[in-house]
Amino acid sequence: MTLYRIHMNAARSEEFPDGSNKHGYDFVAPLDHDKHLDPADWKAHKKDCWVRRFWGDAPDERGALRHIGKGWIIDYDPSTTDDNEPFFKLDKHLINVGEYLSVREPDGEMRTFHIVAMQPYLKS
Repeated sequence: MTLYRIHMNAARSEEFPDGSNKHGYDFVAPLDHDKHLDPADWKAHKKDCWVRRFWGDAPDERGALRHIGKGWIIDYDPSTTDDNEPFFKLDKHLINVGEYLSVREPDGEMRTFHIVAMQPYLKS
């Protein structure tokens, strides 16, 4: 198991016709040798699995990557579920540069993001 830091930008859409490198997410997640999320390793390293949402000029939002059932969410406040942002079928997706992931964002919209960089994550 290796923890990876994954960087993804907003993909091309009506809202972002050329995509956007000013809107997206960074997150740390455990990936198996096939580059799929590993729930067992997440359980062992969940305190290291963080998420940062960057959205234009808005302040960054920080949360945790959580595994719930077969799903994965971004949890900004553990005391409530109102702010959770679910990934779309993240348990089935290949996590690699060039791939796309979708997140249901705070406004209720499902947005697609393009993985543009990833590297092994070394805790500081």
